[in-house]
Amino acid sequence: MTTIEDQPPGRLARLVRAAMLGFYRRRGWTAVGEVPAPRRFVIIAAPHTSNWDFLYYLGLTADLGIRAHFMGKHSLFRWPIGGFMRQMGGIPVDRRGGLDHVRQMVAEFARRDEFMLTIAPEGTRGKTKKWRTGFYHIAVAAKVPMVVGLMDYGRKAGGLGPLIWPTGDFRADMEKILAVYRDCTPKYPDRAVRSISDIVGDAEGAMT
Repeated sequence: MTTIEDQPPGRLARLVRAAMLGFYRRRGWTAVGEVPAPRRFVIIAAPHTSNWDFLYYLGLTADLGIRAHFMGKHSLFRWPIGGFMRQMGGIPVDRRGGLDHVRQMVAEFARRDEFMLTIAPEGTRGKTKKWRTGFYHIAVAAKVPMVVGLMDYGRKAGGLGPLIWPTGDFRADMEKILAVYRDCTPKYPDRAVRSISDIVGDAEGAMT
């Protein structure tokens, strides 16, 4: 395995993280939970019902002292903003040539000693009845656990919940994850996926 290290954050990236941390704290948010070791896992960012989720999440990661990563379209990593995107934790995903994002992220896990990949399974801040299952496939193929990410607007507390290893039984694993989220209040509760029946079905067939 060829281990790679992240590009150190530049001045602009440090200023943005500091600004988000200050904003997060001024709004009365606090961080809960601990960062599991080793720092190699998929962070499930749900429910994702508002653009505010991302801003508060940046403050949360700064508060917890972690450098989480996220996927982005490869065209966003060109000059002039490419360097900044990488310094903020962005990982380019190139869908040209038939490569899917699952295989690309599994390869990233294989190249890194530390990699905390954040994925919003709802894929949108709007109302949805399905979760995209790429986060689960990545965890299974990379042989890494999933960590439940929480942004609880009821308590103004954000953090990392329990670590859950994928077993290959998609329904059973999703039940464990949703059980954690049932006590978490999103900004717009009516937009959040709450029922196991909303996220299984075709996904179960894909795992067999």
